[in-house]
Amino acid sequence: MAEKTTPRKRPFEKMIPEEAIEHAKTARAEIRKSFQAFMPPEFVAHHRTARVEMLKAMRAVMDSVIERVESKE
Repeated sequence: MAEKTTPRKRPFEKMIPEEAIEHAKTARAEIRKSFQAFMPPEFVAHHRTARVEMLKAMRAVMDSVIERVESKE
């Protein structure tokens, strides 16, 4: 499954050679593949579900903070 990426600020982008960036991306992809191959599929699925739940919890906290800030206006 391909993950969606969002553009990030890269203050040192012009200082790092494109070749180095491509090698780093390839290394990251290979490390991810090796991790998934090492772990049982159930663990990978559980890990992904846990990550989604943590993000939902963080969203709920942020929503609560936004509501609190907006109610004080």
